[in-house]
Formats: sequence, structure tokens, C-alpha cells
Amino acid sequence: MTSKNMLDKLNQQMYEELNSFYIYASMASDFEARGYLGFAGWMKKQAEEEMSHAWKIYGYINSRGGKAVFQAIPQPKADYASVVETFKASLAHEQHITACIDKLVFLARDEKDLATEQFLGWFVSEQVEEEASVQEVLDKLKVLDGSPSTLYLLDKELGARA
Repeated sequence: MTSKNMLDKLNQQMYEELNSFYIYASMASDFEARGYLGFAGWMKKQAEEEMSHAWKIYGYINSRGGKAVFQAIPQPKADYASVVETFKASLAHEQHITACIDKLVFLARDEKDLATEQFLGWFVSEQVEEEASVQEVLDKLKVLDGSPSTLYLLDKELGARA
């Protein structure tokens, strides 16, 4: 049985995922306004993934006898100073989401809620991928050192993300 406390915390995580959607959509918009269509496309994919995470949690909450409850989402930051700053913010945000998921897993263990712990296992693995994906872009940006021609090539590469 999933406790009310766990259902409340899952609703909070659904909020975090929806907030992530807003953050990445805003980053995409900023990139697009600056002509970085590949980076914008990459961030749009991130936003889509975050929305799918929210729907996954929504379904789980409702399947466990709870009700998915939507909260107001604050306006995200709209402008970033550079490509590097944007991806650093993305990595910091993914690390925040990882910490949130970890807390949920520990709560599920404390409550001996094996179904929820198993459900959250997918998110644990997903967060490893999410952080690695952003770190890979940051590593490339570090090597490129802000050169306009290499930024153009990386923009093109990231635009090909499926």
C-alpha cells in the first residue's frame, strides 16, 4: 500500500518534472532566439522527456489510489549569458532532480513500499543518463573553448539528437 505521505511526495516530484519541462523549454527558447537551433532542438527534446516523466508519475499516483494534483509553476529564467552557462544550469538542475529522486527512494525503503521503490528504479537509472548527457556536452564545450566555428559544429551535432 502506498501511504498518503508517499503519494504527496510523488505529487511533489511530478511538480519537479513539470518545472523541469518549463526550465528546458525556456532554455530552448533562449537558444532559438540567439540562432542556436541545434542547441534549441536538444533542449526541446529534454523538455519532452521531462513531460513524459511527469506523466509517468501521474499514472503511478493514480494507479496507487491517489490523485495527481497540479501546482503552480514559477516562470523560469529566460536569458542565459552563454551556451556554457546554460548547460551548467542544466547540469545543476539534473543534480537537483537526482537528489529529489534519491529522497523518494529512501522514503520508499523506510516505508517498506517495494512497489514504489521498484517504480522509482527507472528514474534512478534515467537520472544517471540525464547527468551524463549534459556533462558530455559540457566536456565538449570545454574542449571547444568558445570558438564560434566549433560552437557552430556542436550546435549542428546536438540538433541531430533523436
